[in-house]
Amino acid sequence: LVVLHPQSNKRCLVIGGSGFLGRHLVEKLLDRGYSVSVFDICQNDELPSVTFHQGDLCDKQALLSALKDVSLVFHCASPAPASDNRELFERVNIQGTSTVIQACKEAGVQKMVLTSSASVVFEGKDIKNGKESLPYAKKPIDYYTQTKIMQEKLVLEACDRESGFLTVAIRPHGIFGPRDPQLVPILVDTACRGKMKFIIGDGTNLVDFTFVENVVHGHVLAAERLKADSSVCGKAYHITNDEPIRFWDFMSEILVGLGYPAPRYHLPYLFVYGLALLLWMLALLLRPLISFKPTFTPMRVALAGTHHYYSCDRAKDDMGYTPVVSLKEGIKRTVESYPHLRRGA
Repeated sequence: LVVLHPQSNKRCLVIGGSGFLGRHLVEKLLDRGYSVSVFDICQNDELPSVTFHQGDLCDKQALLSALKDVSLVFHCASPAPASDNRELFERVNIQGTSTVIQACKEAGVQKMVLTSSASVVFEGKDIKNGKESLPYAKKPIDYYTQTKIMQEKLVLEACDRESGFLTVAIRPHGIFGPRDPQLVPILVDTACRGKMKFIIGDGTNLVDFTFVENVVHGHVLAAERLKADSSVCGKAYHITNDEPIRFWDFMSEILVGLGYPAPRYHLPYLFVYGLALLLWMLALLLRPLISFKPTFTPMRVALAGTHHYYSCDRAKDDMGYTPVVSLKEGIKRTVESYPHLRRGA
């Protein structure tokens, strides 16, 4: 017997519900008694009681069909940050989001929760306990960040109490957890190729890594607090584990947990960043003739060598947010969920 949550007697749609975060969100919504459907470009696994709609974000008719009788939308579809496909980022994050907003308004959707990113304020320089009042990055360090800024602006500016279309943006940082197709598999692959021996900088830089269940918790809280008379409308919220950790300590815990050696040799940050910048420019110049992707992009070096952690005070005050899974427990669960990636497996 499913007990309906008092505010969940209407249908919700998770756009990007087949992805890493989307799938975890769908499972949590089902646990809370929501009636859930998913809209995505492809279907990974079927979930009983979940209606799947396959379609392109830029196809308004496909969206309208999926939005029938839906009152709440979670928009967490986005290409992986590691991609360098500018056209794809613009199509999904900007054109797609614009189409989603139009379709939501036409379909009479009342609430929309966007999965944004804390990187919208990051320019490759230290951010310590950053608040939402920080300005958007004037020089975004990749296409992902550039288009996420524009996406967040579109969604928050669409918030209209009078017409009854309410929006909010969640800015997670460093999402990790079971079934993550990016962070852990890439980390292990890099270690297997003998390229995880070096620490960029002095290794003391603090970073937020956020367990996926805490990100989901932030999304659900935002949706349930999103009302015309609430302070949540039209705002962005940082959602993290609220436990900044040294970047290289986190990487080491994952690697050692899976049986790989921790990185131990230090490389000067400015040297590696300069080299990454040079290789990135070279790749751009040679693109018409030869295609190669440098392992170390300026973005990756900046993320690995600077402080970037954020305050959750606004989410605590406005939504009553507190992380539901500690960083230590999150790392343990994540490591245990990848037995096939363990060294020698």
